[in-house]
Amino acid sequence: MIRRYWKFLVPAVLAVGLLIVLLINLSSNLVYFQTPTELLTEIEPSENRLRLGGQVVAGTVVENGETLLLTVTDGRESAAVVHAGVIPQLFAEGQGVIVEGTWDGSTFHSDSMLIRHDEQYRTGDDVVYDSVEHQLDDS
Repeated sequence: MIRRYWKFLVPAVLAVGLLIVLLINLSSNLVYFQTPTELLTEIEPSENRLRLGGQVVAGTVVENGETLLLTVTDGRESAAVVHAGVIPQLFAEGQGVIVEGTWDGSTFHSDSMLIRHDEQYRTGDDVVYDSVEHQLDDS
């Protein structure tokens, strides 16, 4: 009777051990972003790098030499961002953005920016190219 349990117990223990190792490795590689509300209420100023995510408030984007000044909101709170780095080509006001950098208590200093956009791409004349069939039909 004990041998019957060993046939089940050994593979089960190995599977659980492998799952634990995978979860530990995956969790150390995950990078989360903070919202402006979390940044203003929970995060202390420090030199630790973190990510801030939200939407760019329309009318707040100002280019100042090699830096970009903008405000990011989550709908409740807003945070000022000074970005010194590459600006993605699809960057626009009112769209989702994730910036990476440091928080000094009043301003988020960013050197890396990712933008969030939908899967539809439009030309200057507002034609939507969202499938290969549509592109082939127009040609």
